[in-house]
Amino acid sequence: MARLRVRLVVTADDFGYCPRRDEGIVEAFLAGAVTSVSLLVNGSAAESAAELARRHQIPTGLHANLSEGRPVGPARHGASSLIGSEGFFLGKMGFRRAVAAGEVILAQVREELEAQLSRFRELLGRDPTHVDGHQHVHVLPGVCRVFAEALQACGVRFTRLPLERGVDGCAWLEAPARAFAGAVEQDARAAIGPFVHHGLRWTDVFVGLSTCGRNMSTHRVLEALTRALEGTPTGQAVSAELMAHPGYPSVPPLGGCGEGPDAFSCSSDRLHELRVLTAPALRAQLARDGVQLCTLEDLDRKRPREEAPSKAARETLLEPSPP
Repeated sequence: MARLRVRLVVTADDFGYCPRRDEGIVEAFLAGAVTSVSLLVNGSAAESAAELARRHQIPTGLHANLSEGRPVGPARHGASSLIGSEGFFLGKMGFRRAVAAGEVILAQVREELEAQLSRFRELLGRDPTHVDGHQHVHVLPGVCRVFAEALQACGVRFTRLPLERGVDGCAWLEAPARAFAGAVEQDARAAIGPFVHHGLRWTDVFVGLSTCGRNMSTHRVLEALTRALEGTPTGQAVSAELMAHPGYPSVPPLGGCGEGPDAFSCSSDRLHELRVLTAPALRAQLARDGVQLCTLEDLDRKRPREEAPSKAARETLLEPSPP
């Protein structure tokens, strides 16, 4: 890694989920450990999070949410394929099952995405720097095409491709986490075509599935980056994204997207990530390895606006993950 020119975007997800979460995210940003955030516009603290983003000039994207809490668009007023009988989204796995069964009406997905983009503009007064998906819903079959169309229509160019090399070999991951990461990888590979077709861009490599919550450590973050960059020609400039979830634990009933905070948010996992990210060890080693923290806007300024993901980059992403 030391012989590569690596620019790393560290994105804190779930901004706006809860005031305590947001407190930790802002702390990490001000410490220089996080470079951008993804905002849940249906989060219970979305308005105060938007104010924090404006006050501290935090590069902010949209964390498109189709799986947790209440919708923002027309679905909140009545029957929709996106919501259950209680008026909430179908859940992390429930939404996936509905998509797989062909029960989700993609026109309603488009309406909800457009409503969330509109809500983002109301809160921040500008377009998002990027749009990714809460629980990676944006790469699901069918959804990814509608997602790419919506972003192209509103002029947003950056997204996330949650495709991390070598997750199958991460023995510390419990079986459900490894299975979920494998499903996300399969969906992400299939989403490349629609994303490219609609002019979307993403960083050359992605890490974070193997370092989520209590699984994050300085060693594992560096190891994940090394795996992701393996085979890259010496001296080549490479962009990378580290997905992170720092923050202080939620204290019910505060937090969530209308249903209260989930177990992950109330656990110490978020605080653990905050401590790893802000500790001197990780940033010192990244600096020694020549890794420069940056924003997506920094990457955009360094590349022609017409440039689509390169054929070489696409071929690298399409290679099977090493065992």
